[in-house]
Amino acid sequence: MKHEMEMELESNSSKVGNGKGKEEEEEEEKKEDSKRRKLGGIKTMPFILSNEICDKFAAAGFYANMITYLTQQLNLPLVKASNTLTNFGGMGSFTPLIGALIADSYAGRYWTIIGGSIIYELGMISLTVSAVLPSLRPPPCPSQVNCKEASNSQLWILYMSLILTSIGSGGIKPCVVTFAADQFDMTKSAVGSRSWNFFNWYYFCMGMATLTALTVVVYIQDNVGWGWGLGIPAIGMALSIVAFIFGSSLYNKLKPEGSPLVRLAQVVVAAAKKRKEVMPLDPGMLYQNKELDAAISVNGRLLHSDQFKWFDKAAIVTNEDAKDSKSPNLWRIATVHRIEELKCIVRMLPIWSAGILLVTASSHLHSFVIQQARSMDRHLSHSFEIPPASFSVFSILTMLIGLVLYERLFVPFARRFTGNPSGITCLQRMGVGFFINIIATIVSALVEVKRKQVAALHNLLDAPQAIIPISVFWLLPQYILHGIADVFMSVGHMEFLYDQSPETMRSTAAALNSLEVSMGNYIGTLVVSLVHKYTGQKNNWLPDRNLNRGKLDYYYWLVTGIQVINLVYYVICAWFYTYKPLEEVKEEDDDVPAEDEIQHKRLNYAEGNGEVELRRNVIV
Repeated sequence: MKHEMEMELESNSSKVGNGKGKEEEEEEEKKEDSKRRKLGGIKTMPFILSNEICDKFAAAGFYANMITYLTQQLNLPLVKASNTLTNFGGMGSFTPLIGALIADSYAGRYWTIIGGSIIYELGMISLTVSAVLPSLRPPPCPSQVNCKEASNSQLWILYMSLILTSIGSGGIKPCVVTFAADQFDMTKSAVGSRSWNFFNWYYFCMGMATLTALTVVVYIQDNVGWGWGLGIPAIGMALSIVAFIFGSSLYNKLKPEGSPLVRLAQVVVAAAKKRKEVMPLDPGMLYQNKELDAAISVNGRLLHSDQFKWFDKAAIVTNEDAKDSKSPNLWRIATVHRIEELKCIVRMLPIWSAGILLVTASSHLHSFVIQQARSMDRHLSHSFEIPPASFSVFSILTMLIGLVLYERLFVPFARRFTGNPSGITCLQRMGVGFFINIIATIVSALVEVKRKQVAALHNLLDAPQAIIPISVFWLLPQYILHGIADVFMSVGHMEFLYDQSPETMRSTAAALNSLEVSMGNYIGTLVVSLVHKYTGQKNNWLPDRNLNRGKLDYYYWLVTGIQVINLVYYVICAWFYTYKPLEEVKEEDDDVPAEDEIQHKRLNYAEGNGEVELRRNVIV
């Protein structure tokens, strides 16, 4: 029997699918690798980042001050306007899941980005046109008393524009950051050897774009007009499309290898069919097929893990499987790599879900803080005052400075104690962000108490349009804290999703971030609506017109409680989390394995008979 298996091994090693010889296949692989090395790299970044910077500039300029457009131009009540933005923000965060599946399954990231950008641009143009034409807006209402709201037809123009931008963002959000990362070697050894973190600098560039939008565009919207205020972001989006297409010949465009959801479903179905089978004592006897997994394991195969062992039943080789070893039925048998893909996703879900309540807690804060800022003294001089929506600049500035300090000071310092090339793990980084967000919300509540005390002192509680004699810079600490939290939470979360997801599902994993935002926004809308409905007419926490008579500080305390509970849940999930068993695998031809080598068996067997293939792999 041993002699027969050795003969089969020799036969298998001299043959490759489609009748090609081993030397011919190796030559083709070398050519493909050489071509791949010439593409991508740092030279693609001016085009990709130009696209993303223009896109971020457009999106930030488009949405940053939209609460003002809805309340001041379309005369919508505060809660209705905030819920409208949150609901469409939720839709815009749900569509990336669809866009990611399209990118990972059929179209690829490149074409998905282009298609999404064009649809997004159409939405921006339509809303700009509605801002220019007076017939598409209700009459002005400077006093904000007894205002005529936008008609249904006028609102439908708004809704169609927001729908188009939501659909467009579905093709952009999950693909751009992963497409940019595709241009570099993101294996563990390569990342550890670099003196910079791709995700830190990606978020730095995005922060610069957002900063520009929050200063220039918001100022134009408040002081020049909404036609130009929305038109400039639309022009920026058009330029981003041109920049992205211009660098097409330089990109490393990974080909989609079929729907990842189908592969996950195949594992579940195969495991269910073999639920009564007995697991082999040696995990090395589970089914592996390098040729079958080659296209979905470019950066190395996932190794077997001991978690969720029920799924391992999908890799048990039965008599029926052995009879059809050359063309396996993937709905009946799955490779270890494909099983581990599913395990990766299952492991990530609890950590991912912790971000939902964080988004719920912060979903309406931006809108409410803008209304607070509008009622406060915003003058820097007698002739210049800061637009309310521009105060997010301080959060962005803090994040930009924080990213540089994190990269240059914190990481080298932490590395001395942890030995981790990144200083601390993604999970630790996210946990710090969760905690700082709680502190920021507590500060928000205290500042709102102070704002209303000053309003009461000057008898301004019943004057919603009056400027309360309290400096708007009381809001500065919470913006700074939110910026610091983003350095830890936002960057760490995206890095976690990219690093821990299977390599062929990274767009889908990035879309999980957007889905998290979507679910958090919808739950946030529910919370705000319930608070508005059940806190009474006289002492409503979130009144439609007069925030001075509201109890916004109570809402902040409620949000703080939600975040504390969420932090406890996150710490428990992070404590039990196991990082994916990915090893950078390189084939060795030496006969004698070194100490850092492991043997992996790929076995098709039935009662001791069948095909056996041995591989010796180096763990990097």
